[in-house]
Parts: sequence; C-alpha cells; structure tokens
Amino acid sequence: SSLGRVDVDHVITRKMQLIAEAEQLKPAFMKEVDSHFTEFVNSLVAKSALLDSSSSASLFPASCSEKELHKAKTLRAPPEHGKIFTARRSLLDELFEVSHIRTIYHMFIALLIVFILSTLLVDFIDEGRLVLGFDLLVFVFGKFPVVFCTWLCMFCATVIVPYNLFVWWAQGYCSSSHRVIRSLFYGMLFTKFQTAGLGFGPTYIAVSYALPPASRFIVILEQVRLVMKAHSFVRENVPRVLSSVKDKSSTVPIPRISQYLYFLFAPTLIYRDNYPRNPMIRWGYVATKFAQVLGSLFYAYYIFVRLCIPQFRNSSQETFNLRGLVLCIFNSILPGVLILFLVFFAFLHCWLNAFAEMLRFADRMFYKDWWNSTSYANYYRTWNVVVHDWLYYYAYRDFLWFFGKKFKAAAMLSVFTVSAAVHEYVLSVCFGYFYPVLFCLFMCFGMVFNFILNDRRKGPIWNVIMWTSLFLGQGVIICLYSQEWYARQYCPMENPVFLDYLKPRSWSCHMKM
Repeated sequence: SSLGRVDVDHVITRKMQLIAEAEQLKPAFMKEVDSHFTEFVNSLVAKSALLDSSSSASLFPASCSEKELHKAKTLRAPPEHGKIFTARRSLLDELFEVSHIRTIYHMFIALLIVFILSTLLVDFIDEGRLVLGFDLLVFVFGKFPVVFCTWLCMFCATVIVPYNLFVWWAQGYCSSSHRVIRSLFYGMLFTKFQTAGLGFGPTYIAVSYALPPASRFIVILEQVRLVMKAHSFVRENVPRVLSSVKDKSSTVPIPRISQYLYFLFAPTLIYRDNYPRNPMIRWGYVATKFAQVLGSLFYAYYIFVRLCIPQFRNSSQETFNLRGLVLCIFNSILPGVLILFLVFFAFLHCWLNAFAEMLRFADRMFYKDWWNSTSYANYYRTWNVVVHDWLYYYAYRDFLWFFGKKFKAAAMLSVFTVSAAVHEYVLSVCFGYFYPVLFCLFMCFGMVFNFILNDRRKGPIWNVIMWTSLFLGQGVIICLYSQEWYARQYCPMENPVFLDYLKPRSWSCHMKM
C-alpha cells in the first residue's frame, strides 16, 4: 500500500500466482488421495480374505489332513449370498449436483424446445395454423383398456400361482417320502405357468388384438419382467427350504405374501425378504421423475416426427442400392443415439427412481458410469445393472455351478444367447415381424467386441472406439427396422403364411412397386 491505497496490480498478480500454484498442486494432491484410497481398499480386501481364511479354519479343524482340506476347497458349493443391497443414490442424481453436468441436461432441454418450435413453424407454414395434435402418440399407445386388463391378469396370476406353488411344495417337502417326485411335480407346474401362462398368453393377446407398437411393448416388457421376478423368488427361496430340512429345523422359511408383493413392485429382479429402506418418501422427487418421463416421451415423439418419419416414409419406394443404405445408416445415427439416451434417462433413471422413492427402496444403483466404458465387457455390466444382476446370478453363475468353472466361455456365450433371443423376441412381437438385426448385432459384433474390447483395454482411445461402434450400431438398428416397418405398410400380403412374417419385406418391396 502507498498512502493508504492498495496496489491493485500487485494484488491481482499475487492472486494469479496463488491460482497457478494451486493448479500445480492439484494433480499431486489427487494422486496422493488416489494412492491412499487404493491402500484403504487393499486393506479391506486383505481383511476380508483374512476373515474368509479364519472361517475356513473354523470349518476345517487342524486335525484334517492337507489332502482333505484340498478336497474340501475343490468342492463346488451352490451360489449363495449373491447381490448385497445397500443404501446408495443413483449416479445421475449425484452428477446433477455439479453445475457443469447440469448444463448438459439443460442443453438437451434446449434441443427439445428447438424440435417443438421447428415442428410448430413447419406445420403453421404448411397448414396456415398451429397443429397441436399428437396423432402418432395416440396411435402407438392405442387400445389401452386391453393393455390394462392384460397387465392386471398377468400381475394377479404372478401373485397367486408362483407363491402358492412354492408354499404348497415347502410345507409338505419335509414330511414327504418322495421328495424328488414332489419337487419335479411342482417344478413342472411352475415351468408350465411360466411358459404357457405368462409366456404364451400375453403374446397371443398382443398379436390377436393387433395392439399398436407401444402398447405391445408395455405388455411384452411386463411379461418378461414378471417371468424374471417369479424365477428369482423361487430360485432364492428353494435353497433355504432345502437347507432348513437338511439342518432338521423345526420351522420352514416361507416368506410372507407382503414381502413377495413388495418385491413384485420393487425396482430389482433379485428377491430378498427385506431391502434397505429410506425413512420417508419425497413426493416432490416422485413428481419430478414422472414429469421427466413424460417429457422424454414427447422428446421421442418429436425425434420421430422431425428426424425419422420424413426420412423413411419414402425410402421403401426407392430402388435399393448400397449408397442409399449407407446414407440411411449415417442419417439414422443422430435419432438413434438420442433415442438411446432417452431410453436410458426415462426408464433406468427416472422411472425406476420414481418407484424406488414411492417404495422407500434405498438401493438406487440401477446403472453405473457406462459412458466411461473402455470395453464392451464393462459396458454390458454397467448399462443396465438391474438386468445384468439377474443374468449374472441366475444364468452365468448357475451355469458354472452346474457344469464347473472350466466352462466360463460357454457360460458367457449362453448368457449372450439368452439376452439376444429375449431382445429379438420383444422387438419381433412389438413390431409384428421377424427381422433379426438386433440378434445378429448381439451375437456377432457384440460377442467379438466383448472379447476384443475387454477389460484389459484402458485409455481414452478405447472409449472413443466404444462410442463410435455404439453410434454405428444405433444407426443400423433405426435404419433397418424403420425400412422394414414402412415396407410392410406399402407392400402388404393378402393372405400371409408363417414364412411371410420371417422374410424381410424391405428387400423386395421396391421391386413390386
């Protein structure tokens, strides 16, 4: 200071020096924090291993020979414990507290506003008035009473049949003199319900009533969800009954019907008698999530109206050529990626979090940071944790339990096949035709990328490769399925046979026209 006045230039220079020094210290500080965190996690793993070894020592006393200990370690124990539920928030809820991430969310809202304005202006220029109808939404969600009645029948059947079959089997299993025959009988009844009751029934209604696409999606996705829930309930509780009989327990562990009902609504596919619960319901949070689901629905509507329908409406009338196909795929990347983001945000984040909040379900890890994946193996694990957990515990681990740990590649292939078949089944029923584009992408490119882009691949370049292939895949899906949809509208069959539903119509429609 000079005569009571502050040298402003000197203060600013000093402030800039402090900021520069802080920026230089930041990497070292983060590296130090990371190393301490790594040491902490390693110590936890070491303590866990120590606990496992101490429990093994208590199970196998010192009098056992080394040969017996080795034999006991090589025995294949059935999968137990499984997924551990704990109270945690969804990742996007945490990220949206950062202003930079929240700005990306605001950019998507701004893009929606642009779509709405462009649609209104184009309609005003063409029609001379504002067209506020939503004919596409009314069409795809049509015949809602049939959808609701079908869902109600599916849900009531899932509440009554699997629970009562399990209770009847469990109550008489201990005193039965023919336990194997009894188990096979009730197992066949449960399998018949899964395949005929939940499997064939809803599919028949969706096809025979000619439900529109979105209505079919609701029925078929609920069908798949209830099948997976019923399997988890039986799969988790049967071993408990067998264990209680083996231990000669006086009580049979049968869950209460209220616990089963809670599980049917809970946003998880892994059954537990109890889950971590939050102390209260934030109804404002629930309303926000449902509003975001509704906003995402209108977002998808404007994407189809502005980016998809104008492109594909006349594509089936044009002569098929390689140049047109390539242009179609690359023009479909933008709407395909936007639909991918909307499905993730609307369902995996908003819808599941809304139901979790209403049920006070505290474990909100429905997905992980799949956008940071440098391998497809990690992407498959983190994109949809809810479904991945079911496939991991009831398909992958049970396969290894039955056939041994040497068949890990076969177990992974079986999981990929089941997942690809179910995805293709959902699309085939909902669109009304069989066009196995998604199945081929799953089984061919998905399997190849899963082994090539594995967990050993690190670094930003692999994340770029993952995103590039994901973009191209979305473009292929949107392009080919849309072309097939319009080809079947322009070139219908008068008396179609079963094979006509399996042949791609888009390959020959332009010839007929």
